[in-house]
Parts: sequence; structure tokens; C-alpha cells
Amino acid sequence: MQNVLVVGGGKGGTAILKIFKNSHDFKVVAITDPNENAIGIKLAKEYGITVGKDWRTFINNPIDLIVEVTGEERVYREIHEKCKKDTILIPGSIAFLIAKLLDEKEDLIKKLKDESYKHQLILNSTDEAMVVIDNEGTIIFFNRSAERMTDATMSEAVGSHILEIIPNSQLLRVIQTRRIEANQETELKNGKKIITTRIPMITDNNEIIGAIAVFKDVSEVVSLAEEITNLKEIQTMLEAIIQSSDDAISVVDEYGRGILINPAYTRITGLTEEQVIGQPATADISEGESMHFKVLQTRRPVRGAKMRVGPMKKEVIVNVAPIIVNGKLKGSVGVIHDVTEIQSLTKELHLARQIIRTLEAKYTFADIISHSEEMNISVEQAKLAAKTPVTILLRGESGTGKELFAHAIHNASDRRYNKFVRVNCAAISESLLESELFGYEEGAFSGAKRGGKKGLFEEANNGSIFLDEIGELSINTQAKLLRVLQENEIIRVGGTKPIPINVRVIAATHVNLEKAIANGSFREDLYYRLNRMPIQIPPLRNRKKEIPFLCDRLIQKINRDYGRNVEGVTPKAMNVLMDYDWPGNVRELENILGRAIIFMDYSEINIDVKHLVFLSSDKNLHTASSNIHVKNKELTRMVEDFESQVIKETLENNNGNKTATAKQLGISLRNLYYKLEKYNLANNDMQ
Repeated sequence: MQNVLVVGGGKGGTAILKIFKNSHDFKVVAITDPNENAIGIKLAKEYGITVGKDWRTFINNPIDLIVEVTGEERVYREIHEKCKKDTILIPGSIAFLIAKLLDEKEDLIKKLKDESYKHQLILNSTDEAMVVIDNEGTIIFFNRSAERMTDATMSEAVGSHILEIIPNSQLLRVIQTRRIEANQETELKNGKKIITTRIPMITDNNEIIGAIAVFKDVSEVVSLAEEITNLKEIQTMLEAIIQSSDDAISVVDEYGRGILINPAYTRITGLTEEQVIGQPATADISEGESMHFKVLQTRRPVRGAKMRVGPMKKEVIVNVAPIIVNGKLKGSVGVIHDVTEIQSLTKELHLARQIIRTLEAKYTFADIISHSEEMNISVEQAKLAAKTPVTILLRGESGTGKELFAHAIHNASDRRYNKFVRVNCAAISESLLESELFGYEEGAFSGAKRGGKKGLFEEANNGSIFLDEIGELSINTQAKLLRVLQENEIIRVGGTKPIPINVRVIAATHVNLEKAIANGSFREDLYYRLNRMPIQIPPLRNRKKEIPFLCDRLIQKINRDYGRNVEGVTPKAMNVLMDYDWPGNVRELENILGRAIIFMDYSEINIDVKHLVFLSSDKNLHTASSNIHVKNKELTRMVEDFESQVIKETLENNNGNKTATAKQLGISLRNLYYKLEKYNLANNDMQ
């Protein structure tokens, strides 16, 4: 005996209940209907059959046959999805028809011909397509739903063989096997997909008289499923994009509850999904108001809002936009930018601009560290002078940054797009300096190029020329330079024709020109030509407050040159640097920092006092140079005495470690042993 579940307690359910009640092969185990007062429910109670409101309560029970008689396609689809594969699902209309056919047996076929109109009226009103064939395969019934699904008319179908109308029909197989085939998916020749149930029609005498097929069009359901699949693919792609983004992203629903964050959000805020998903949008805010709530209230985007988020109170910039679908607000999405990352990128950009220069003059006034009154005065004077064509004389001790000023003056002038030529007058021999500055004609001297050669003044035409160490020029060259400044023209070596030039001269010297004039080594008239705009650059000992800023800038430069990642100087080491008088000025500071970084381990990130031990040696150098009594001592002996003293102190600072001593002094270990032997230091007990 097969267990039957009847879904629907209306007229159809009542009729099915009455039919199955008198059957010996079927047992109705339950009937369901949301309406407790339905006729079928009352009748079932009288029969002692279990009743319920929802068919889902009984779907997992041992059920062999489900008869759906609600007349709702949605209910049929849900039952079809939930029921077991071996459970037969019969729509109410066909269930009623099967019951009638079984009840009336062989007479039903004859009566169908006489009463076809009545049955067609009933069966044509159902949404399920129905096709009935005899045992020869000839169609004897074809309702309107079947017409709609197969694109064949009733007149064409009735009387035709089933394979002519539905080529892939399996009704003939059902006649042969005499078995019910429930919920089979197939496709019609017009491309429509259907779910069909095929039932053989067998008399009480076990005689096969035909078969019936009931099917529903599921093309729309399949299409909807495909759309859902496409949406899932799009959703997967969007989630992959969001998850891989370096920008922190958070999404909230229309009530301001978190529904999505990406890994970058956790990295920046320090908050996990458990702390954000399902929580109010204020959960991640340390300081400031929620931009998500503001956007949900105003339905307008917010850009560039500053706030602090997460337990570390990280400073961020937030852009938030509303999510509006078909005019309805569904939530908002926020993109969070880490301000520290932006600042780091800005710093890197600034460093890149310092490294990559498009002009020959590499520095500007922005590169000059100026945090003292003396330096501020020099910078302001240089800025004023840069706007005029006046000749500028930069004065100051070696290493104070005179060339840096020259670069900045050129870049601040209207000549910045023309050449900037640099000449170290002390680095070129007197015999070559004149030809280098003013050029020469062909045949001016042996080895002269054919066609002659332009001098540096001609190369700098319409630009600037920087004459460093101008106090080292010979009297003869000074005279020619005076002519250039007076007449704005040059004469090449070996030539007679003056060549007009338009060059801005920036000179620099550490020499006391007034004393040089007094002893006759510098022309007084040239001095007055050069000294129209003198700019005195103060020594580092007079502007020690700038040392921390200079250290930061110089360490950045040394890091680039040496491939290191040193961050700064410890407070104790800075005190040591501040106590030193810096006779070598900024150049010496750069040397000291560079030497310290060389001797640092790669794991160390800050320069400490231990890295500046050689600074005491340098200090002793300057102290000793002023204290050594020159009288009655030859220069060679004085140098040897000082070298011996430095080696001895360095060896003591390194606890007798000769390898470390040689490394610190910048000499080979073999050379160190030679000097220890030379100065009778080899018997030192420290090892």
C-alpha cells in the first residue's frame, strides 16, 4: 500500500480524499490546507486522517505519492523542489482525472468521446498541458495549454501520432513498461524546457488502453536560474575586486549596519569582521562623526572627511557615497585612505623631486635649511639678488654651502631655463684656466682643436656661471675677468675679435679678499666689480640650532647614496653633535654622519654616541692643531706626533682591537701594524 499526501483541502482535495478513502492500494496519511475550516480538512477529521496547515511538516515522512490540488503553480514548484526523487508528484487536475478514469474504468474512454466537450472545458482551464494517447500512440486528447507549449493546434494534434507532434515523447515507452515516470525534464522541438509526468492507463483487467502526459513549462524558471547564476558570477567578480583593493572599503545597509569590509579595511583600522559586520557604522570611529549615517540621512555623497578610526586612532580621509537602486536607498559604501600612507607618498615624491632635476642647477631655496636669524638674512638677500642681473659674491668658510646658494640663485632668476656652468678656479691649473674660461682660436697653441673651442663663458651665454674659489685666480686671469665684467665680452686665447656675451656671474670665496688686496694677490678693481652684492653665509658654529634639521636632510641623502635606511640621531648623539664647533661646517657634518652610517650595523636605525667615537679624534685634531708648539719642530715631526696620538687613542677606544681600529681610521690592517711598529706602539698590552 502506498502512502498519499494531499495538499489542498478545497473541492479538489475533498474529491481526491473520497476516491482514495475507498482504495485498497492507497492510504491517505495526511491532508494540508492553511484554512482550518476547509471542507477537505473537516472530512479528513471525520475519517480520522491527520491534518495540518503546511505540507512541509510531512514532506520528510515516508510518502509515495503527493497530490497537489491547490491550483497554485508556486506551490507545485516548491513541492517539486522539496520532495524526494522517488516520490510521485501529481497535479490536482490530473489526479482528479486519474481518479475518475480508475473509477469509471473502461467506460471512461467511450464516454470521453461523447462527453469530450465537458472534459475539454474542465481540462482546458488548467495551466498544465495534457496529452492523452491510445495504446497505438494516437493522440486522443490535447488541451489548450498543450497547444501553447508545443505550438501545435488541437485540430492538428488530435488523431495524429504522438511522435509527429512531440518527436521525443516517451509516452510509448510508458505503454510498454506500464510504469509511471514522474517529474522528468525534457525539451520540446521549439526549445521550451518542460517537467513532465507520464502515467500509463490500465483497466481493472490489467489491460493497457493508453497513456497520459502532464507537463509544465519551466523555461521561465530555467531562464531565471540562469540570470541568478550570472548575478552570482558578477557578485563573485565584484567581491574579488573589493577584496584585492589596497583601499579600505566598508559597506553598510540602509539601517547603517555593517555588511561588508575588505582586508585593507582590517589592515588600516585594526578591526576584524566580527567587530564590524552587523554592528552600527559608528563601531569603527574613534574621533569624529559617522559619514555613513550622514550619507544615509542626506542621500548625498561625502568626500575628503577627516576622522580617526580603530583602537589605534589612525588618522584617515573618508569618501562615502549612497547606494540607490531603482530610486530606493539600499545603503552606502565608504572608501578609507590612510593619511600616514598619503604623507609617506608625499615625502617620497619630495625626495624624488630632489633627486630628479631637469635643470643643470640642481637645488632651489627650498633645499636650503634656514632656521636661524643669520641664515634667514643670507637667504633673503640671495632671493632679492636673484631677481636682478647683478654680480653676486658669496663669502663664507669652506663647507658652509656657497655652491648650494649659487644653484638656488640661478633657479630663482629669469635665467633658470638656460645653462648653469660651474667652475672651480682652484682645481684648474693656471695654464689651462684661461683657455677653459674664454676658449681659444684654431692654432692658438700646439694641440689646439681645429676650428677652436668655446670657453665656459660662451657656454653659459644667457645663463649663469659660478666661479668658485675666485680668490685663487692669478693676477693675469683676474685682469681678463675684469674685462668680461666691464665690457660684457670675451676674447678667445689666440684671437683678436671680441665676442659679446650675456652672462650672470656668481662668485664665491673663503679667502679674506681685503687681506689679499693688501698683500697684492687680488686686484682691487676686480674686488669692487665682484662685491656689488656680497652675501655672507654664516658658519655652522653660529647656527647650531639648524644641526637637527641638517642631520635629517643629510641622512636622507646618505641613505640614497649608501643604500641604507637610517632614520635619525638619538638625543644623546645629538648632544654630542651640538657640543662640537664644526670647523669644517656642513661639509664636515656630512662626513661625520656618513662615516657613522658606514660603521653602523644594518639592524641599527639610529645614530648613537658609540657611532661618533671618531668625532673626539677630529676634535683633538683641531685642538691639537692650535696647541702644538711649532717652534723648534719640523712639520714632518709634528704630523708624526699627531698621527701617533690619534692611533693610540683610537686603539684604546676599541679596547685594543686592531681590526676595528684600522676600519675606523680608514686604513688597511697591514698599514696599521706598520704604524704601530713605527711609533713604538706594537708592544701595547691591549689585544
